[in-house]
Amino acid sequence: MRLQRRESIGEPEISLKHYFAPHRAEIAATVLCVLVTVGVNLYLPYLMRLVIDGLAEQTFEKAELVRLLAIYLAAGIFTVFFSRQLRKIPLKLSHKIEYALRADVFDHLTRLDQEFYRGERTGDLMTRMSSDINMIRDAIGQGLLQGVRTIGVLIFASIVMVLTEPKLAKLIFSLYLPMVGIFFLILRVMRRQQKELQEHVSEVSNFSQESFSGIRSIKGFALERRRNAQFKALNSGLVKKTMRLQASRQSLWPFMAFWFSLGMILILNLGGRRIIEGNLTLGTLTQFIQYLLYMQWPLLALSWTMSLMQRGKVSWIRVKEILERESALECRISNKEQQNAEGKSTSTFDIPCSKFRSSTSSSIEFRNVGLRIGERSFLHDVDLRVPAGTILGITGPTGSGKTLLVSLVARLMDPTGGAVLIGGEDLRDMPLANLRGMIGFAAQEPVLFSRTLEHNIGFGVAKPDKDLIGWAAEIAHLRDDVENFPDQFQTLLGERGVTLSGGQRQRTAISRAIARRPDILILDDVLSAVDTQTEAAIMSKLRPVMAERTTLFVSHRISTLRYADKIVVIEDGRITQRGTHEELIGRPGYYAELNTLQQLEEKLGAGS
Repeated sequence: MRLQRRESIGEPEISLKHYFAPHRAEIAATVLCVLVTVGVNLYLPYLMRLVIDGLAEQTFEKAELVRLLAIYLAAGIFTVFFSRQLRKIPLKLSHKIEYALRADVFDHLTRLDQEFYRGERTGDLMTRMSSDINMIRDAIGQGLLQGVRTIGVLIFASIVMVLTEPKLAKLIFSLYLPMVGIFFLILRVMRRQQKELQEHVSEVSNFSQESFSGIRSIKGFALERRRNAQFKALNSGLVKKTMRLQASRQSLWPFMAFWFSLGMILILNLGGRRIIEGNLTLGTLTQFIQYLLYMQWPLLALSWTMSLMQRGKVSWIRVKEILERESALECRISNKEQQNAEGKSTSTFDIPCSKFRSSTSSSIEFRNVGLRIGERSFLHDVDLRVPAGTILGITGPTGSGKTLLVSLVARLMDPTGGAVLIGGEDLRDMPLANLRGMIGFAAQEPVLFSRTLEHNIGFGVAKPDKDLIGWAAEIAHLRDDVENFPDQFQTLLGERGVTLSGGQRQRTAISRAIARRPDILILDDVLSAVDTQTEAAIMSKLRPVMAERTTLFVSHRISTLRYADKIVVIEDGRITQRGTHEELIGRPGYYAELNTLQQLEEKLGAGS
């Protein structure tokens, strides 16, 4: 199911009860099974009382004894069936909710923007997606199973005990009331310890993820011993917090067992005295003891159940923090307009802000665009128009804002001032899916997946075929390299494409971008890891492809920028120069200096 949000005084409310709502039938069946099993199990000691008292008084006939034993056997078989269903239904329900919750969390994470991921650690997100959701599942499954059964047993057994022998029942209640108070004090301590433990688990996961992702750097600097020592210290802290929580948790079981044993001693003492006095029958005392024995497991399980519930509550708070995070991308239309546009009921949690209208042109315009992240300004008053079909080269010093500028076009973030338009339409008024469906984006440091090369090239295409994959690889000058791979396009790449060289990863990213045949192509310094000869070969094939669409081409190489129809220079977040290659090399400024420097480097390289 998809979690729906409710607006309450302007604030979105997310509740776990939305996941229970579609499963009312299973919950009702669980309650029914509890009532049946508890009722039958409370009836069995009554039959035992009749048998014992009848035999003690020697008033039983054989037929009556056989009848009671047959009822006892039938009731036992009957309760076995319902007890099995009582375990099956809630456990199955917990897995259904786990599936829906994990799907919603993953879906929501894919909709959050870069601002969220800049402040979050991958290891922590993985822990919330796995360990925390598993704990929520256990809290629902075992918690619902044991919780409902425990409540049912305690309530109905207490009623029957009062009706059976009020004095003995009063003794038990006076004994267990202080036990409950101490019990909940321990649970409060466990809740705090559980939260600290889950946060530490996230730290261990994040440390491991960073270590494995950066294993080349660790080995390159020979830091294995230091990294192992850091992990040992982190792992030692995790063990200490786990043992502290287990100490609190395990104290509940002997505590409950002690009070139960004490209660049994007092019942036998008081009940025995009353039998001697002739105020109580042996069958009634046996019935009462059977009720107490029947309550033993629910009372002992109460500590484990409440522990599960506490762990689940802490984990739900951590998962809920993700679901409550909103994308920083501005939503400029109402929920009602979105519903009318799609022709169905939906919510802000379900779809991105949009008017659901496709752009009619791939022209790009920056109108007085400014961008601030935190307290720092990165772009200032950028005014730029890129007609449809234009190849725009973008260059400038490192950190000048080139990548941020092209990221605004793909709406990876929104400008804090001004507007970015495609086809004359503000990006904030376009569906994110439609907008990004128009764009092919290749980054300088591409993320490749641990799948086949064919999968990575066709990643952005709904139904890629071999001809398309081959064409895209040929344009990026990757085909010759692929022919030398043992499994060619079926070659499995390591994590983040570690089995490929830097240049091969960049060319794979180019192939992936152009395989979509986008209206707008963004290439962010994607030739920085290839040599000049490979660059020339790529550009000779890529130039006709770029000419068929609007292209933003970020580069530090003059040999690449010269293919652009128009070039802009960005320095300190501002456009300081614009023009063609021939125009800019004839003007004093950054571009001419860069051209002179690279020509000098080429001459020195040729001379050596």
